[in-house]
Amino acid sequence: MTAEPGPLSLTAAPALVIGEAIVDVLTGADGVRRSRPGGSPANVALGLARLGHPVRLATRIGRDGPGRALHAHLRDSGVVLTPGSFTDDATSTATARLDAAGGAHYSFDVTWDLPPGALGGLGGPAPAHVHTGSIATALAPGADRERPRVERLVALSDVVKASEEDLSWLCPGRSPDETARRWLAGTGAADGPALVVVTMAGAGARVFWPGGRCEVPATAVEVTDTVGAGDAFMAGLLSGLLHTELLARAGPSAAPDAARARRALREATASARLDPRVGSALALAGRAAALNCMREGADPPTRSEIDRWAAGR
Repeated sequence: MTAEPGPLSLTAAPALVIGEAIVDVLTGADGVRRSRPGGSPANVALGLARLGHPVRLATRIGRDGPGRALHAHLRDSGVVLTPGSFTDDATSTATARLDAAGGAHYSFDVTWDLPPGALGGLGGPAPAHVHTGSIATALAPGADRERPRVERLVALSDVVKASEEDLSWLCPGRSPDETARRWLAGTGAADGPALVVVTMAGAGARVFWPGGRCEVPATAVEVTDTVGAGDAFMAGLLSGLLHTELLARAGPSAAPDAARARRALREATASARLDPRVGSALALAGRAAALNCMREGADPPTRSEIDRWAAGR
């Protein structure tokens, strides 16, 4: 049986990540199959934990062998699964076929529907930050329930990251840049995000904010594969913004001040000039993604690994 998580720590307000945790079955150009823990939200939670942030993950993990291994992988890096995240169903899988350049092409065998109680009885302080996305909004039953709400979710978000491939699927016939700018404008009474990042695989990323835009070049590294690179990027970006309090965070004695953090992020993205705090977060994101690409599977780095690697370049 999988060990269910015990009481959550009350020492800090955590980030709450909601979404799938799955097993990636990697098939290399050599035809060899390898299994690795994965799932985009789980990878982001793992990346945040390794960068020093308390993290809770509301997900769906089976009590089977792959589920136990997946749970241990997350727990060993400090990710706490919310009570109710376990199910008697099989743990979901994704098959990634790697091309000669290490690029991943996916097919999925995923059941995505949070078990009853996965978001109930969280205990402890309110989350300082909430992150979600990925398969839950792109595959049935998630697509059937969420696709009409994607842009509403975007409009309610402070920070959005999507790949060019994501945006081409979601908004066919419209350029990724056009979609990013439209998202910044918001819809209805919502403000729209303050920051939209469009990742372009080996070409880096384009960053949009109400006051301007910039391009972030990719860091040149020897690529093992690209599995989880976008998730490592997202974790690094969120970590940098949390660290500078452009997203809500809290320590042992302070409640998260989401309204203050949101104002700070809006102010930081109002000018045409890239705010140094946002620039620093983007640099951390790029380094985290680069280091992840140097390893097999989704394996985001710790902050000390990033610091040592950056110092040695």
